[in-house]
Amino acid sequence: MKRIAVVTGAAGGMGRAIVDRLLEDGLHVVGVDLNAPALLGMSADLSDFTPEVCDLTDAEAIFDLFDRITRRFGGVDVLVNNAGTCFMSDFPDISADELDRQMAVNFSSAFHCCQQAVKAMAGREGVRKIVNISSNGAYNFDVFDPPHYRASKAAMDTLTKDLARRYARDKIACNSIAPAMTQTPLFNVLTAEVLERAISAMPHGHAMQPEQIAAWVGFLISPAGDVSSGNVIILNQGRDVR
Repeated sequence: MKRIAVVTGAAGGMGRAIVDRLLEDGLHVVGVDLNAPALLGMSADLSDFTPEVCDLTDAEAIFDLFDRITRRFGGVDVLVNNAGTCFMSDFPDISADELDRQMAVNFSSAFHCCQQAVKAMAGREGVRKIVNISSNGAYNFDVFDPPHYRASKAAMDTLTKDLARRYARDKIACNSIAPAMTQTPLFNVLTAEVLERAISAMPHGHAMQPEQIAAWVGFLISPAGDVSSGNVIILNQGRDVR
């Protein structure tokens, strides 16, 4: 029986790379996104892929999503919380609405997905996996990230550690991956000057690729990743080693 993986933000650059990796590794992937046309296009190109359109800022919609998935597939083995964005207003001029939206997209969506996934994982065989896609910006204060974005990712990593400890004996492993500059559509929210400065700070002289991050997701979800839980894996080409 194929393992069932749920990937949020599946239609974005990072999400598509993660979907492709998990399909290559033999999982059936439920791709979740708000972009219905992009999901349908992926569905036409991919086998073992189920598209699910969902507003992940709506807790009730997430409940309904996992209810549908559980009724169709019998449960969930893997959750990858990849959905996220970065709003670029800077302190102290961040509106209350933008703060709430940033936390809803990056943190609350992952929180509610984890709640429902843990229920859907009950009784499934083997070590079940949650992988949260965080950011190096939660730790490196030399980079440009605005504070509400940093806070949303740091909150995600605290959730990772809590769930790892809470569900260790239930054989649910939870880890975060915290990449630095990775070439995704989020590059479009940056000015050319900020983007050039950020990339030039990378030791290899270029941004990382989504496929490289997806490979780490694949490793954590593989049997080799069974022994890893509660970790925040920082990927940045060694930029911040002190």
